[in-house]
Amino acid sequence: MKAAWRHSEKTPALAHCGENGDIVEEMTAQTAKKRQRLSPEKRRALILDYAANVIARDGVAGLSMEGIGKEAGVSKSLVYNYFENLTELMRELLDREFRALRRRQAEAADKAETFEGLVRGITHEYLKYIEERGLIIERLQAEPSVSKLHDPTDYSRDAAVGYLADIIAKHCGLPIETARAATDISFGLPASAGEYLLRKKIPREEIEDLTVSMIIGCFSMVRMDDMIRSQPLRRDSTSQKRRKRRS
Repeated sequence: MKAAWRHSEKTPALAHCGENGDIVEEMTAQTAKKRQRLSPEKRRALILDYAANVIARDGVAGLSMEGIGKEAGVSKSLVYNYFENLTELMRELLDREFRALRRRQAEAADKAETFEGLVRGITHEYLKYIEERGLIIERLQAEPSVSKLHDPTDYSRDAAVGYLADIIAKHCGLPIETARAATDISFGLPASAGEYLLRKKIPREEIEDLTVSMIIGCFSMVRMDDMIRSQPLRRDSTSQKRRKRRS
């Protein structure tokens, strides 16, 4: 079925993740003078965009194939032409959002020249994503039918943790398992910061500074603790003589 994608006059400008992870504004009927016939790939992407809008606004509980069709101004049958069911649609949306976010964070990590630059770059991209997209990833991950079936990819949390843990282990002189555990636990800080950002409406820059300080402080304390626990005790010659006399 090659139905044209028709924008409603009431449809707002729609933001979506482009292939390079950038946020792109879609043209609507308010700015377009004539209806456009879009490619199947573009229609599929727009269906995901409207689904993301619903999730960001109403949560996963408010999502349905019929509701997505109404949001997009198309028939439910057209949505089914591109996705077999709602779970398939949500899995593809989660994968797309993950890829966009992880790509942006990886690029920021590659540009970092200091440990603070690494932490700040990754945190900045996450909070910027949350500010632009809302809690789409978190809400999709909380849905059992999606998280249970979602296959691990290069953009998964485990892969991101492994990548960062290798860098942190070398920079901080930590055992790799300690670095991995600390990195995995610290992933929760930006997520909490993102929720706080949306809930409290505090400037993103302030939340970013606070989150970066907390993460760096965490690794500093782990490094210091590891050094104190593992370093051999140092005794002066007088202490050693006293020990020999007692023995």
